[in-house]
Amino acid sequence: MSLLEIRNLKKYFPVGGGLFARRSGEVKAVDGVNLTVEQGETLGLVGESGCGKSTLGRTLLRLIEPTEGEVLFQGVNVLKLSPRDMRELRREMQIIFQDPYASLNPRMRVGEIIGEGLEIHKLARGNRKRGRVMELLNQVGLKEEHYDRYPHEFSGGQRQRIGIARALAVNPKFIVADEPVSSLDVSIQAQIINLLQELQEKMHLTYLFISHDLRVVEHISHRVAIMYLGKIVEIARGETIYTDAKHPYTRALLSAVPVPDPGKKKERVILEGDVPSPVHPPSGCSFHPRCPYREKICAETLPPLEFNADNHGTACHVFGPRRAG
Repeated sequence: MSLLEIRNLKKYFPVGGGLFARRSGEVKAVDGVNLTVEQGETLGLVGESGCGKSTLGRTLLRLIEPTEGEVLFQGVNVLKLSPRDMRELRREMQIIFQDPYASLNPRMRVGEIIGEGLEIHKLARGNRKRGRVMELLNQVGLKEEHYDRYPHEFSGGQRQRIGIARALAVNPKFIVADEPVSSLDVSIQAQIINLLQELQEKMHLTYLFISHDLRVVEHISHRVAIMYLGKIVEIARGETIYTDAKHPYTRALLSAVPVPDPGKKKERVILEGDVPSPVHPPSGCSFHPRCPYREKICAETLPPLEFNADNHGTACHVFGPRRAG
């Protein structure tokens, strides 16, 4: 059984307008997502800004309440739990936020920030809590002397290490890493990615790793899911995505990744137009207005996410498993 299973998950935000701010529509941030995350794996979630990646991650943890769907964690539907039961489950499911500056309370010392979860869940207090926080500081590459310092005394990379320690404090099984390295320098990104991998191996963690950087996702992920306008359009093992991508959107994203060898030439796929509005998404396949391979059926019918024999899923009328077969 998968550690996490997502079934037809949707999150629509109301849009108001007019004199009386009546509801005039809704933003379909997450629109019918189906995913599984296996125990011990890192599932990379990739897409352009505004495609719904972060909303999906936060909805899984019920930091944002969903509009519709199911989220099964170890077979339990998270979305039907009472506030008390959900509070207990939060020990198993944690998040690392994107912004290491905004996510830490500037009025709290590092020891208080990391140890807050221990007190909330009644796991440790007093000297036991201090000892556990010291242990976590060492695990993420910080020093015990940092315990009594404030967030403003640290660099961005160090702040993100504090955020990681906070997420680890309650011994979770599943962590949503919401673009945890996007605001860091490249050299620091590598250090944080290596740290996450070391912690995963040591603590048997499972990650949903959200990013728009395909280079980072390639390094850390076992499987990769591509998201476009609230929907998953392709999912496969990492090496498959990077060597045998099927969906035109995935190919376009990969073509934009810089090549470190200046002697190598790569054909760039230039997409037409802009990303459509999630308030009024196109009919049929939401990518068809920008797709160079579109056919008539693409504008009329929504393609299902179908899998081939290698468990490579593609939501595309032209390049999906049905056409390939």
